[in-house]
Amino acid sequence: MSVPLPAALAHSLDVLRCPTCRRTRRLHPDRRALRCPAGHTFDIARQGYVSLLTGAGATSGDDAAMVRARSRFLSTGAYAPLREIAAGLAADGVSGSSGTAGTAGASVGSGAAPGASGGSGSSARPVTVVDAGCGTGYYLAGVLDRLAGARGVGLDTSVRALRAAARAHDRAAAVAGDVFRPLPLAGGTADIVLNVFAPRNPAEFHRVLHPAGRLIVVRPTGRHLAELRDRWPGMVTVDPAKEERLRRALGPFFEAAATERAEYSATLTGPEAADLVAMTPSARHVGRTDDDARLPGRVTVSVLATAYRPRPGRTAP
Repeated sequence: MSVPLPAALAHSLDVLRCPTCRRTRRLHPDRRALRCPAGHTFDIARQGYVSLLTGAGATSGDDAAMVRARSRFLSTGAYAPLREIAAGLAADGVSGSSGTAGTAGASVGSGAAPGASGGSGSSARPVTVVDAGCGTGYYLAGVLDRLAGARGVGLDTSVRALRAAARAHDRAAAVAGDVFRPLPLAGGTADIVLNVFAPRNPAEFHRVLHPAGRLIVVRPTGRHLAELRDRWPGMVTVDPAKEERLRRALGPFFEAAATERAEYSATLTGPEAADLVAMTPSARHVGRTDDDARLPGRVTVSVLATAYRPRPGRTAP
């Protein structure tokens, strides 16, 4: 029996592009798949996501245990302030361009600023949010809740995470795609690119962003989870030169528009703290402990969140 195309995926087809044809061909539904005019076909999983990964060598992303730990931890609300900061910067970015962020049915016309009507003869589209490295879709859902009428596209290499992302919000499409490769998206179609605790591809972020759009980058400071690193010295640490490396990587493509710092103490149970470690890349370097009671009860959460404007430049198709 044929299963209907997920509504969020159907509403995002105009921004998706065939990864095999190097971003030039649109995709259309064909039974339980998406197909481009050249015949390249990409299956839609029964869980609601579509895989636009091609070739070999893509990272597998979070495994099943990491996804379960992430879902459990995020459900505690301990990272809710981070989601609010990302959503606020996204809303400010849209309203700063057009003054219409958060209004129902916000849309942009072809070539128009985010949130603005396209005018006579233009084809309006919703405000589009792309979450590069979306994981389970937690942060993307928060942004979409803030931007009524906007649509989202979550990209990740982990099919296990995408199963959750496909259910995270009724306006969020889940797509398997590798941030380190050309993104399967049309140029200039994203009003917001969201990047939270995830790898970055500055050139591709610049290409897919509308010239009036915003890139929102959330990353940890050196104080982030300090108590857990004291407990587990094998945890991945934050490079002291991280901010300088970020500035050099993004500088040719973006300029910072606004930065917010969030730092607070989260009270966690032993199992919640263990899940926080298990949902990160540190899970591959430290083992779970059977003595959760020894884990610290209060953990420092410390991040920087920056909204970037694209520098003027040619937008690829």
